[in-house]
Amino acid sequence: MDFHARCESVQEMSSRYPVSGLCELAEISRAGYYKWKNSHALRTQRQNRDADLKAHMLSIHRLRPYFGVPRMQIALRREGLVVNHKKVRRLMRELSIRSVIRRKRPFAGRKPSVCFANVLNRAFASETPGQKLVTDVTYVRTGNTFVYLSVVMDLYNNEVKAWVLSKRNDLKLVTDTIEQLDNQPGLLHSDQGFQYTTKSYAHLLQAKGLTGSHSRRGNCFDNACVESFFSHLKTEKLYLENPNTLEEARHQIADYLTYYNEERFQSKLNDLSPKEFREKVVA
Repeated sequence: MDFHARCESVQEMSSRYPVSGLCELAEISRAGYYKWKNSHALRTQRQNRDADLKAHMLSIHRLRPYFGVPRMQIALRREGLVVNHKKVRRLMRELSIRSVIRRKRPFAGRKPSVCFANVLNRAFASETPGQKLVTDVTYVRTGNTFVYLSVVMDLYNNEVKAWVLSKRNDLKLVTDTIEQLDNQPGLLHSDQGFQYTTKSYAHLLQAKGLTGSHSRRGNCFDNACVESFFSHLKTEKLYLENPNTLEEARHQIADYLTYYNEERFQSKLNDLSPKEFREKVVA
């Protein structure tokens, strides 16, 4: 067992046994153990600070996808987070985010993107189930990393009709979510994220009988309803329970969605839950 592992063992048992005896059994000095403990605590604090910074940076990037390192640094400073530009660059690289405004480079085999008109145009009211759907992806913090949640919401009663959680924010995350929907005519609105502007996504919508609609570039208010849902999910569940793994996050999200769809009343729905509203209208 290496030094680090032995120190971890001493730390785990230090609440029940004297440190001096544990160090003797582990064949390490007390001074060496406490030096490791202090450096380990600092490292953990640094990881937590970086995770919080990443959460802020993802939020900023979502609203301002054209921000590069300099403007990201300024945006963080305006939120009271003073960060060296080198650290901003490192964290942006770890999050795989970059400014969307950059010199175009030729890429063999690159498929052209598809951009739909803003058909929804913030007309969020719907009189028929399945007539207007909205979709989006958000990040979910799990310990010091992130996973990604994709949902589809029906604007008729704000019911979440489909969702997928994944470690990867890729096209499959989005298509797996859309595949859960029934094949019926309707409108599906999203932002202009890279997944939603591919030919594969457009072909899937066509196969499902759905008409595509895109928000204006960098305008989160064009998809405000699903953004509001993500805010409720995080403040009412995830920020309170702090999942540490993908499976913990999956369990907590599934639990909240059952509550949200079946029990959480909304003033817009005459103080009924989405499911109660749908069933009452059908009855």
